[in-house]
Amino acid sequence: MDYRQPVRFGVFVTPEATERPLQMAALADELGYEVVGVQDHPYQRRFFDTWTLLTAIAMRTEHITVFPDVANLPLRPPAVLAKAAATLDLLSGGRVELGLGAGGFWEAIKAYGGPVRTPGESVSALEEAIQVIRLIWSGQHGIRFEGKFYPLAGAHSGPMPAHPMGIWLGAYKPRMLSVVGRLADGWVPSLGYFKPADLLEGNQRIDEAATKAGRDPRSIRRLLNAGYLDAETLVSLVVDYGMDTFLVSDDPDEMRTFATEVAPKVREEVESRRSRSTD
Repeated sequence: MDYRQPVRFGVFVTPEATERPLQMAALADELGYEVVGVQDHPYQRRFFDTWTLLTAIAMRTEHITVFPDVANLPLRPPAVLAKAAATLDLLSGGRVELGLGAGGFWEAIKAYGGPVRTPGESVSALEEAIQVIRLIWSGQHGIRFEGKFYPLAGAHSGPMPAHPMGIWLGAYKPRMLSVVGRLADGWVPSLGYFKPADLLEGNQRIDEAATKAGRDPRSIRRLLNAGYLDAETLVSLVVDYGMDTFLVSDDPDEMRTFATEVAPKVREEVESRRSRSTD
């Protein structure tokens, strides 16, 4: 199950309210990592606001792509979130992707004034949000959208993003995986919740939904919040389980070792395995 996407590496930066997340993001940029992901739990009192932190990271780095891993939809209205993402994409020179989640920790969301939704409602709201976000990125004027959760009543979109921004979903259950296949550009699970066998099944569900929707499954990115794994395991996750991008934790020593020793081995071995498979 190798989709033959380029192998990429990133860092999962904890948004603690200190200078540390900015320092770790700058180090990731210096070490050549491709992406920085930041979790989004606004109700955590020790955390920075994720979107503000992503903006600061983007302004202090030169190459690395930033994304919320993943944005807390119930506390972030999608039309405004779309405008924020497009704005930062323009300011950063096209270095933003949009991770999006249906929500969880409902009591904490309620404490911050957000809605409490059933699992079914949360997925339906996410589907609507994807449509709303793409409409706000479209450059159209007078947009109307008859949504149950997120209606638009003559909205004017803009500014448009600097590049075709991807929507990457944090998804685990069958219906959410189907949404990834039908509507999204990427999948972002975490190894703490999924094991490799679950990744295989998840990719199969995504592929089935994508094919039914007339989409090419190979166009969907497969990212994994993985932590620190050895090269052999990561190679297998690429060529046997279909993942293409791996985020490590933000320990500076581990980041350096991984970037200089593990990542090159993974890329080399994946390329070798792919070359042999086409001979």
